[in-house]
Formats: sequence, structure tokens, C-alpha cells
Amino acid sequence: MNEEIKAVADRLIGLREIMDVSVEEAARVCGVSAEQYKAFESGTVDIPVGILQSMSKKYGIDLGTLISGKEPHMHSYCLTKKDRGLSIDRRSDYKYQALASGFQHRKADPFLVTITPEETKEIHFNSHPGHEFEYMIEGAMRLVIDGKELTVEEGDSVYFDATKPHGMQALNNAKAKFLAIII
Repeated sequence: MNEEIKAVADRLIGLREIMDVSVEEAARVCGVSAEQYKAFESGTVDIPVGILQSMSKKYGIDLGTLISGKEPHMHSYCLTKKDRGLSIDRRSDYKYQALASGFQHRKADPFLVTITPEETKEIHFNSHPGHEFEYMIEGAMRLVIDGKELTVEEGDSVYFDATKPHGMQALNNAKAKFLAIII
């Protein structure tokens, strides 16, 4: 079992217990079944960032705190130097780098995401409350949103309802790098 996933799951359990929230209520907040939510808390399956964001918004805890266990301290601005964002490498198919984890009370969560053709041969779908904006920085990807397939290339952007099942696949036998903002 990945220790980072287990640590995040433990923080999620702690948040739920401190807030006196049942598994069923947490599952409703996240838009998943109670069984799926229990699997996230087990620490044996990856917890999508959107699930963590749903809990953080509903219960007033910072997303970065759920992910890293560290509280943000910045309130006027937060500079994230190149390649220095909070690394979230819990899943083999997506490499996330949080770009504003040090800023308190964020209204959105920006991530630099890298996917590779080797790791995205099979698309893994997820969904979460809110919206998502993606801007392709490098490469190209196939983005499937609720069964609709889109090709997103360098310079393209897409904004979508993140409650719809969505997943990505790197194209052209090359990595794809994009800015993802979860709102």
C-alpha cells in the first residue's frame, strides 16, 4: 500500500470524525456511494483530488492540508517557483503538482498535470463536484467527458462540468502537460 495514499486517507478519516460526519453524509458530499467512500478511507485505493476538494470545501479545511498535512500560511500572494509545487504523485497515470497550496482560503485549486502514453494506455475515469478548466501546455491528449471524445492540443483549453465522468490519455506517443484548475 502506498504510504502517501494511506496518510491522506487517515487525514480524511480524521476530518470526518472531528466534524462528526457519517460515512454516508461524506459520500453524499463527494457524489459517490458509501462503499466507494469507504474504499477511499481504507487507504488501499487512490483518492481523486476532486473528492478531497469536495470535503475540503464543505468542511472548511484547505485542500493542501488534506493532501500534505501542512497548513497554508500565505494570504496576500503565493509564489510557486518552477518545479517546486506540492507534488502529488499518488497515481501512476497522473503526476500532479499543486501550484497554490501555500495560499489560504483559495477559491480554486490549480495543478500542473503530466500524463504519459505508457501510463494512460487505459483511461481511468473520475468525477467530482464542481467545474474543471484545462489548458494544454505541451503535447496532446484525448479527453473523454461523459462519453464525448475531444482532442486537446498545445494552446487549446476546455472548461467542463466535473460531475460528468472524465479521463485523459496522452497522444502521439509523447507526454502531455496541462494546467488543470478545479473550481
